[in-house]
Amino acid sequence: MSQPPPNVAYARLRAEAQLLGAPLPPLLADAEHLAQTVLLGAHGRRRAGMGDEFWQYRSAEVGDSARMIDWRRSARSDENYVREKEWQGAQSVLMWVDRSASMRFSSLKSGVSKADRTALLAMAMAVLLMRAGERVALASLGTPPRIGNLQLLRISQGLTDPADEDYGVPEIRGMLPHSRALFVSDFMGDIDALAGQLTKAADRGVKGAILQVLDPAEEAFPYDGRTVFESMGGTVRHETLKAADLRGRYIERLAERKDRLSGLARSTGWRFETHHTDASAQSALLWLYGALEQVR
Repeated sequence: MSQPPPNVAYARLRAEAQLLGAPLPPLLADAEHLAQTVLLGAHGRRRAGMGDEFWQYRSAEVGDSARMIDWRRSARSDENYVREKEWQGAQSVLMWVDRSASMRFSSLKSGVSKADRTALLAMAMAVLLMRAGERVALASLGTPPRIGNLQLLRISQGLTDPADEDYGVPEIRGMLPHSRALFVSDFMGDIDALAGQLTKAADRGVKGAILQVLDPAEEAFPYDGRTVFESMGGTVRHETLKAADLRGRYIERLAERKDRLSGLARSTGWRFETHHTDASAQSALLWLYGALEQVR
């Protein structure tokens, strides 16, 4: 493979050095603080591979070298056995975080939007996963999973870039077979598109977690009288004189959407949860980290 010209290599190295030397972006600093609330210990992967702890014996197969045979165990049987150890190498996690216009909505006095909360949670998850030796990628960047401070900075910048569309659809480009993934959105858009992407991910042996993030007003529908409903991107608009009359139908349809999201997760071996922006970010982070551990 040819090497880049010295001036190009130097420019690239200088750019990366400047990025690393810059003050931590506020999002990354907040995520580091949130990540401190989760205690990380050594955790095995329960997969065959490189590691220090014994996992299981298996019958020797064609291609196994003589040094892989456990001769003491094999001496007690007519078969040769290989002693497998627990896999503790880095695994890959792809994060898709919805940055569409819908995510910019907030009814809270604090001004915390769905976009703010999802970015914080995703960034904190990246910090935690990398500390555990995982490689992480942000789907919107289109780059392979990596580890390290430079990757954290790339992800933090990617999480602050807004998208143009009203509602987001999960991206699975760069998703490695048998890896893990995280989808974070309000999932108020086309649920069939989500189902299609989730099915494609499952076909690749990918498992993960789906976190639906909603504003409390989207859950309670606290509107009455004359109300104009308009999507954050301005493509959908509805005006009514009796908003309260819509509450029952809205809550019913929201419940149906949650049920379908939950069903999609169950059928593909994923985990599903709903989080509200007025609730503790710590509780959502603990659920996310635990969910990815459970789908390992």
